[in-house]
Amino acid sequence: MTFDEIIGQEHIKKHLQQSAENNRIPHAQLFVGKEGSGTLPMAIAYAQYLLCSFSDNTEACNIKCNKLQHPDLHFAFPVTTNDSVKKHPVSNLFLDDWRSFIEKQPYGSLFNWLQYIGVENKQGQIGVDEAEDIVKKLQLKSYEGGFKVMIIWMAEKMNVAASNKLLKLIEEPPSKTVFILVTEDEEQIINTIKSRCQALHFPALSESDIATNLVQQKGISENEAIKIAHQSEGNYNKALLLLNNDSNDLIFEQWFITWIRAAFRAKGNAAIIQDLIGWSEEISKTGRETQKQFLQYCLQFFRQALLLNYGTPDLVFLETQSANFELSKFAPFIHSGNIMTIEKEVSDAQYHIERNGNAKIILLDLSIKLTRLLHTKEEKLQS
Repeated sequence: MTFDEIIGQEHIKKHLQQSAENNRIPHAQLFVGKEGSGTLPMAIAYAQYLLCSFSDNTEACNIKCNKLQHPDLHFAFPVTTNDSVKKHPVSNLFLDDWRSFIEKQPYGSLFNWLQYIGVENKQGQIGVDEAEDIVKKLQLKSYEGGFKVMIIWMAEKMNVAASNKLLKLIEEPPSKTVFILVTEDEEQIINTIKSRCQALHFPALSESDIATNLVQQKGISENEAIKIAHQSEGNYNKALLLLNNDSNDLIFEQWFITWIRAAFRAKGNAAIIQDLIGWSEEISKTGRETQKQFLQYCLQFFRQALLLNYGTPDLVFLETQSANFELSKFAPFIHSGNIMTIEKEVSDAQYHIERNGNAKIILLDLSIKLTRLLHTKEEKLQS
């Protein structure tokens, strides 16, 4: 994958190329950006640039890198047990799947990856077995005599044991060894590792960059591309899912509407609590990654309602598909008097689910709090 294949992020491409040409290559870099901003494709393109620009046989090197089969290009990413790997899962055991996944979904999310290997009901992590594998790989000499590059994707999924195992290696790597840690949430990476990395922050992709790429690469009309780009929030992965009608948003929308209606009716009506209990049980049967994705969708829905309520329809990209639900009628219930608390409660629920809390109890607790929050009145400013 070359820099030419990366969507947008021109200033980051230029910075990486110039730093390599000037031989100012940090041994540990942190690529920080939200899903679909191109952090992983950029890391792969940068690795290919380092490996092949200074190679004696650039053409052969590029071929190997394009197939993700260069012997000096290494990957670590979240994994877990599945039907094929019963214990001690490490990235090496999933390399064929990984290469195929990157070929098909280079902008894909962690959830997409776990779906791809059939474990979307589990949470992937980068554990101490992985860290030991990384240490062994990087202790070996470069196969082709140049750089060795280790890309750690979703580095925030490293547990504490793995992070501590890699700490010294990241601080003092062997000669011509480059670490590229790719993350969506740098706050989850331990400070001792963050402090040893030079961080590059990736902005969300512009609507024009997404739309242009959809027209050029996917052959759709400009009007359709503009509409999808607007809905994608700078996330090219989401743009592709919308294009292919493969987004979870429709089922999430149905869950959300069922939840909101029950929570709204539950105030002063104890019988409706049974509906919320049933809803919580239903959602808790899904995998934790699905639950986290749904709660993120809920946050987005509440924020879009707030924007519409405060008269900024140009910023509203959410288009509901349910025939009997109108965002404009829901919007007045989300305002300055409750939005901050709603966001906090939903974010707290995500946090506890991430840490293996009981999903049924967490979701029911959130639902009961929402019954009160939806009926909170907005305080009027005194003139």
